[in-house]
Amino acid sequence: MNKFVRKFKDIVSLSNYIDIETACNNIKSGIEFRGPNVWILAFAIIIASVGLNVNSIPVIIGAMLISPLMGPIIGLGLGLGINDTNLLKQALKNLCIMVIISIIASSLYFLVSPLEMENPTELLARTRPTIYDVLIALFGGMAGIIETTRKEKGTVLAGVAIATALMPPLCTVGYGIASLNFKYAAGALYLFFINSVFIALATYVTAKYLKFPVVQMTDYKKQQRMKRQVAITVIILVVPSILTAISVIEENNFRHNAIRFVNENKSIAQSYIYDYSIDRDGNKNSVQIRLAGEPLSDGEKALLLKSAEKYGIETSQINIIENGTSREDLSENELIQNILDRSDASIKEKDSLINSLNKELSLYKEKQINSKQIAKEVIAQFPDLKSFSIARGESVKIEDLSSSEKILVYVSFSNNKNTESIKKLENWLKVRLESDNISVVQQ
Repeated sequence: MNKFVRKFKDIVSLSNYIDIETACNNIKSGIEFRGPNVWILAFAIIIASVGLNVNSIPVIIGAMLISPLMGPIIGLGLGLGINDTNLLKQALKNLCIMVIISIIASSLYFLVSPLEMENPTELLARTRPTIYDVLIALFGGMAGIIETTRKEKGTVLAGVAIATALMPPLCTVGYGIASLNFKYAAGALYLFFINSVFIALATYVTAKYLKFPVVQMTDYKKQQRMKRQVAITVIILVVPSILTAISVIEENNFRHNAIRFVNENKSIAQSYIYDYSIDRDGNKNSVQIRLAGEPLSDGEKALLLKSAEKYGIETSQINIIENGTSREDLSENELIQNILDRSDASIKEKDSLINSLNKELSLYKEKQINSKQIAKEVIAQFPDLKSFSIARGESVKIEDLSSSEKILVYVSFSNNKNTESIKKLENWLKVRLESDNISVVQQ
């Protein structure tokens, strides 16, 4: 076991593969924002804006590879990790300048762009952060700082730049400002903040883990003051980030549960859900569903709300609209898709009902008794048979009201048979019909 642990530690150890001194120098040089970096950032912003404008993923990826935005963010995390206030201030100043230039450049582009955005899915995807953005930024930041410290450089940083997607949110902020849609701008800026903070935090944690050399000062009071400043900065970054992560997780879970709730209730009585929207107002999540068809009765609405409770959705979080109006941003394709989804759900429901009825019919047919054939076979044994009737029913015990299946046979003969003959007929029928619960009654 100890040998296995040592082997595992040897495999995951980073000590033989990192160069901390070179990494620190590279990060410090990477936060510089003057000369070529200014022009590269401006060009990258324009390229990303064009990509969002024409909804082109390859163009957006290309812009993210060009962008120098990662440098100051990693520098911010390193400054926190090694208690270097000068590095921290310089990284923060350069990052703010980069953000301002990026927003101005993208705003100007969207103001003069002649291209209309009919279905801007790539742009809209940058207006509402999810828990996946938090995870990508956190682990992407860790991969980025480890790649920076590695002696033999690879292509990880390029992948981190693509995965963390710092450029598109800033371009979306520019679009929101240019189109006076400040909801888009605020959502995109929020996403950029999340990405930046978690990349910086990942760098901070990794720098502490790898034991980067901490900046020491001869002036004890100044050193203590610097430590307090760094601690306050870390708290300012960490606390909102944790609250943000919790908020994003709650919203993500609510959205997932709301979609499951809607899909389960596509058809309701003589009505159906043809459209829905999930919103967040402050700290409150809500789902708005739009119905077409006959209005729901109070009982049907109660059943719908009870179904929502299964997914943790409260009554106050559901808004039911039955006037048949659609959202203004609902496209024709979305409306048709919703109707098709409803039709598919209705077809599946009917198919399920048909299958259930077919199973019941098969069970019924299996239990059917061919009375005519049985009568012929009884006549072969008792030629003086005058009447014959057979039926399958239930026998109920009065003591405990338990029930069991019972087959009753009524017979009459020209000459009444004795008890022994009737018993013989009864035993024969038990074998013939494969049932022990048979009673023969002679009339």
